[in-house]
Amino acid sequence: MEDGRMRIVAIAAVADNWVIGSGDDMLWHLPDDFKRFKQVTTGNTLVFGRRTHEQIGRTLPDRRIIVVTRDPEWSDEGVEVAHSITEALDLAAQTPEKVCYIGGGAEIYEAAWPYLTELDITHVRLSPEGGARFPIITPSEWTEVSREPHDKFDFVQYRPTPAT
Repeated sequence: MEDGRMRIVAIAAVADNWVIGSGDDMLWHLPDDFKRFKQVTTGNTLVFGRRTHEQIGRTLPDRRIIVVTRDPEWSDEGVEVAHSITEALDLAAQTPEKVCYIGGGAEIYEAAWPYLTELDITHVRLSPEGGARFPIITPSEWTEVSREPHDKFDFVQYRPTPAT
């Protein structure tokens, strides 16, 4: 950011009903979204919760991965471990020139919400069943600054709404 603070960006694919997952499986398959996710996060830091990391099933290449878990014994090759979102952000701040992307799941987005500087959302035009939800994006908190429409989804960027 211009003021020297690290950019902390929630990146998520979010359905019309705010669902982001079922807890078990992907609810949609959007190759263009995967491609864009890889493009924007490569070379940067990604923070995941343990379950999200394990659902991905591998360490994503060319990214610094920080996994947040309450389990003091948990570890995985190729990732750094934090036990809270603030600890993860402190680790990420060691490379403040990189963008810190918050990649989920629901509890991680919720915990990171007060620290976010931007949102990078793929709005998916579906309303699937699912227990994992993204925090509701309200105009009082977030202003849409760009939208790239696609057939079944839109890539949308948000910045904090200026205080009045």
